[in-house]
Amino acid sequence: MKVLVFGGFDLSLLNFRGALLKALVEAGHEVVGAAPAQTVGVPAQLKALGVRFVPVTLARAGMNPLADWQASCALEALFRKEKPDVVLAYTIKPITYGVPAAKRAGVPRIYALITGLGAAFNTGGLKGWVLRTVATRLYRRALRHCVRVIVQNQDIAHFMLEKKVMSDQSRLVVIAGSGIDTGHFGRVAIPEGEPIFLLLARMLRDKGVEEYVSAASSVKKLLPQARFLLAGDTDPNPAAISRDQLDAWNVEGVVEYRSAVSDVRPLLAECSVYVLPSYHEGMPRSVLEAMATGRPVITTDTIGCREMVLNAGPRDANDIRVGDNGLLVPVRRVEPLAAAMLRLASDAGLRGEMGRRGREIVEQHFDVRLINDVMLREMDLLPASEGRQRPPLNS
Repeated sequence: MKVLVFGGFDLSLLNFRGALLKALVEAGHEVVGAAPAQTVGVPAQLKALGVRFVPVTLARAGMNPLADWQASCALEALFRKEKPDVVLAYTIKPITYGVPAAKRAGVPRIYALITGLGAAFNTGGLKGWVLRTVATRLYRRALRHCVRVIVQNQDIAHFMLEKKVMSDQSRLVVIAGSGIDTGHFGRVAIPEGEPIFLLLARMLRDKGVEEYVSAASSVKKLLPQARFLLAGDTDPNPAAISRDQLDAWNVEGVVEYRSAVSDVRPLLAECSVYVLPSYHEGMPRSVLEAMATGRPVITTDTIGCREMVLNAGPRDANDIRVGDNGLLVPVRRVEPLAAAMLRLASDAGLRGEMGRRGREIVEQHFDVRLINDVMLREMDLLPASEGRQRPPLNS
């Protein structure tokens, strides 16, 4: 079959869907990757996987009705030209504009992958209400055309049903994130010496970047030898941290800011503890990468993040929940985040035990091969040798 996978930006096809694309090729399908062309070298890297890249025009952020209408028409023309048997769209704009365009173009089977609810559902005030209202209506219009809607945690599935974005629970499939290649991300011993913390993410306020910097400042007053790494690129999102602010933090010396890197493994190997104080996630890949590397994690007790820490207990006096492989802290709260950092900074034995357990959890529940098998089965794209057959809609 011919499968077209449509994402919001080209590099995400490699970084987040690369293993899935490879699995589709290995299953014998003709695979096309479509996304806005932004990064030099992506088409060649996709070609090496056996995937043909097709550039499209679609703004990742903002709501310009004329530009979005033009993009929708261009997408319909693309689908009519390519004539795919299957379209898989992921992230909000490829889903809300790509799925209806694929339907109009007569694509027989359309699937959506929702990796997170995003800023549209997590912004306060009047602006947040407008964004949520528009996004909900766009999702509702698009998802009715999908054979399956695949989501990356149970909270998203519950939200979709509770807000009546979808009414048919039988078409919802919950998977454990995008998965992680446990061969590519091998376990590395935690470095000895001063504790080194790392936050690796797009530089957005929603990722808890400001809380991380504030907590780092508090901890550094008590542990001057501690280091705090901050890595990731800027973003067109309205919630982006400006490059000037990132440079200013670097000059202050509390955090060591580094821009985006093509390979995150050296950064993960350098750190002792991984921190993601995000306001919301689908299933954060960076946390899985840190767990696979054998790092304890500190993340927030919210959608998508709490699933990363197994067997978390009740909140203690510092509002921290302690789990097998890390600590959960409240969203937007600097004091509990700083307290969690201090707890792991002062206990090398705990860091080692949580890191070891995190690697085990990834191997048992989040290996990319397990995740991709589920996705290919739900989309009826397993190799014929494995007895592929369309699963019933009520599975």
